[in-house]
Amino acid sequence: MTYAAAPEQYTEIAFRALDVDAANLALGHETFEACGATFVRNRAYPLIYDANHVAAISASTPEEIDRLLARVEREYDHTAHREFGIDFRTPPAFVARLLLEGFERRDSLVMVLNGELRARPPDIEIRRVQTEDDWRDYAALRELDWREHERRIKKAPEPAVGESLYSVARLKQPPVQYWFACLKGRPLAYFNSWAGIDGVGQVEDLFTHPKFRHRGLATALIHHCVRECRHNGAGPVVIVADPTDTPKQMYAAMGFRPIAVYSHYLKRLPKTQRSR
Repeated sequence: MTYAAAPEQYTEIAFRALDVDAANLALGHETFEACGATFVRNRAYPLIYDANHVAAISASTPEEIDRLLARVEREYDHTAHREFGIDFRTPPAFVARLLLEGFERRDSLVMVLNGELRARPPDIEIRRVQTEDDWRDYAALRELDWREHERRIKKAPEPAVGESLYSVARLKQPPVQYWFACLKGRPLAYFNSWAGIDGVGQVEDLFTHPKFRHRGLATALIHHCVRECRHNGAGPVVIVADPTDTPKQMYAAMGFRPIAVYSHYLKRLPKTQRSR
């Protein structure tokens, strides 16, 4: 079955892809609307950017922008960062104000699969992450993932951030479902699936143990998670990639195509505890 779209529908699909990603980022956290924006907040995890950010911004006049920024200061006094999620729908005057205020930009590449995956799924054991033993195995892999990320971006080790990322991942399940790919019963890679919203699903958070890459584990997980999304009612399926890293090429080769850019505008505050 194919879910291809006509050219005039591409913008609509971009809207829906961005919306499902924003909803995914908010899962497990407090959300509320104020001052022309959506606030995502979790006071228990101040180090995590995705758990404490502002998105869906409509403030455009100087007065509206001032009110929003003032409200942000009150609502995020527990964090050492300020982050805004920006896409092509955000008023340009607001984006310009962030640059004036010294915010730094980091992009995410939003990709969508409308048809079937191109690569054949390898015969690899896939199982749910569901027991406490499973979560301990996930935590061990997640720690490897975080250490690798820190080395790649040449960042000083922050083990507390890695621990918080594990806890935040657990908050998302359900409705998100995490999966392992296993060799001889040993979990060596993970990924997650979510049926999403309005018929658009999402697959996210792919990691394979560095010593077991290029054995089909990631490919098997992608196939399985896309099937899960569609079994639960999704047509198009979204994945978000780091444009500075290599997995985006694998996703494109499998049939995901770039549809939009979601930008994270971040300012770290001069406090002793840094956020992520």
